Amino acid sequence: MSMNFLRRPLRTAGVLVSLAAGVSVVGAQERPVYRCPGNLYTDQYSAKEAADLGCKTLDGAPVTVVQSSSVRRPASGGSSGEGPAARPVSSTPAPAVRASGEMRVDPAQQRARDSDARRILDAELAKEEERLAALRKEFNNGEPERRGDERNFARYQERVAEMKSAMARKEADIAALKRELAKLPTP
Repeated sequence: MSMNFLRRPLRTAGVLVSLAAGVSVVGAQERPVYRCPGNLYTDQYSAKEAADLGCKTLDGAPVTVVQSSSVRRPASGGSSGEGPAARPVSSTPAPAVRASGEMRVDPAQQRARDSDARRILDAELAKEEERLAALRKEFNNGEPERRGDERNFARYQERVAEMKSAMARKEADIAALKRELAKLPTP
């Protein structure tokens, strides 16, 4: 059972909630628990594997272990006899990893992601341009129609100023969307 809850505060909070709720928790320690580099706590290694990876045995304090859904092993090292249970199961293909540790995505998958991003940004741009056109129409070149509740001229001027700032925000949003679209590769 690998534990890496010190890196993830949300998981730690979930563990604390689980403990408070009385979820089944294993309290008895049958095998030695090792603290490995990268704040990985596990009892899945043999003494030799733990020594090879530079792990240290936790002595003295009782360790509470909560069952996790997948086992996580460090990327470096490990036994050559690792079975399929040592790797989490995923429905999507894993991206290739270069020797430098850099992740690489399949070109077809990246093109699909780019086209999805372009489609989403195009739809958002069209929606924002429609909203800007409606604001400009209502603004009426700085002289919008007065409403019945705007008998006070100061109130009318406030609304005109709000409309100006709303149009400026929409124009900035449209410019940002166009910049994002320009960053994407052409289809």
